[in-house]
Amino acid sequence: MKRTFVCGIAAVTLLSVAYATDSTWTWDFKPLKAAYSIYSGDLGEREAPTKTERKLAIAIEGQAAKEIFDSIYPDAKVTCSDEPGERLRSKGKVSCIYQPRTGYRCSLGVNLRTGESISGASC
Repeated sequence: MKRTFVCGIAAVTLLSVAYATDSTWTWDFKPLKAAYSIYSGDLGEREAPTKTERKLAIAIEGQAAKEIFDSIYPDAKVTCSDEPGERLRSKGKVSCIYQPRTGYRCSLGVNLRTGESISGASC
């Protein structure tokens, strides 16, 4: 009786783990629609990069941006525009926006001199 109970618990646990794991997920990299800019200064007043100051801003669009957006929650207060249906999500220095007329867009940045994560967009 004890052995049957233990085997039953083990089977349920194993099936639960197997069910919870997405069997279609792979480690493979996926295509990315992105653009970048290397600059110095502040985001709102970008200047040409210098030897001592180089920052990287990356803008991601399309399916990758949607997946990133869906991974960040909850929605934050929209402060960029008053377009109906606009949604904003951010965590740390990663920010994503959904606008009905243009779709999903995520931004992130890196200070190339320090390796520090920075914002990639001002709005």
